[in-house]
Amino acid sequence: MQNPIFSPYKGMRVSFFAIFSCLWVLLSGCGETFTDSRYILKMPSLPQSWEELLGSAFWQIEYINNDGKNESVVLNESKSVEINLLQNCSNAVLAYPYWPDRGIVPGVFKPAGAIFPFDVSGNKLVISWQGGVDAYLFREFSLLAGGTDITGKAVSRLPQNFNWPRFRKLFDDLSVNAEVRCDPWLADWTVIAEKTVLSGFDKRRLIPEARVGKTIPVNCGPWAGTSPFASPLLFNGLPSFPVRTATDTWICAEGILRCNSQTWIFVENK
Repeated sequence: MQNPIFSPYKGMRVSFFAIFSCLWVLLSGCGETFTDSRYILKMPSLPQSWEELLGSAFWQIEYINNDGKNESVVLNESKSVEINLLQNCSNAVLAYPYWPDRGIVPGVFKPAGAIFPFDVSGNKLVISWQGGVDAYLFREFSLLAGGTDITGKAVSRLPQNFNWPRFRKLFDDLSVNAEVRCDPWLADWTVIAEKTVLSGFDKRRLIPEARVGKTIPVNCGPWAGTSPFASPLLFNGLPSFPVRTATDTWICAEGILRCNSQTWIFVENK
């Protein structure tokens, strides 16, 4: 049975956020903002393993600005940034950590993020690691919006209609897969988004993406992955990494490992 967390406006059941979004537009004069659109980003701390192995990160911030256009800005941990957000509907902000001096570009490590207006606190927008999952899913929904499904019908399930507060509570729901509750990035959110716009949201899809063990002749670690929720791996004997078709990245004190189900490459620190 599907969870009615995602309701198009034309349906009989309209989500709380759909109603909220309509009221927001009406009160803001159909596009004119009625509050200051500038927010200072409150960034999260890096996971300890990332900071110990890689040091301070740069961040690539991606969002939709007050003119309704895609915008990005770069900052490092020692600086703060203020952004102008689109006000008359929900908005996602993605914050990708990266380390250019180590050859790690934005998108390799999982993002932090926030959903406007739910993560606003005064003049600050609170960026969190859990919010990164929300913001990534929001973006995946946005990429599908305006297209058609396999039947040729226009996609009506839009991120502005999604009940984000209810979605967040799923990670405290014991009926949801325990592995995904511990580390949401084990799930394939692109596939989940695609299935949701076709047939609605179903929490039973929140399951880990299939992975198999691959033995690789490298040191025993500890090895930190790209998810902020995952504990570093420490092996007894020859390491066996969980791999899939897509390439994943692992870091240790000696260098960076990139591997998938077919091959692997280890780059030592210079």
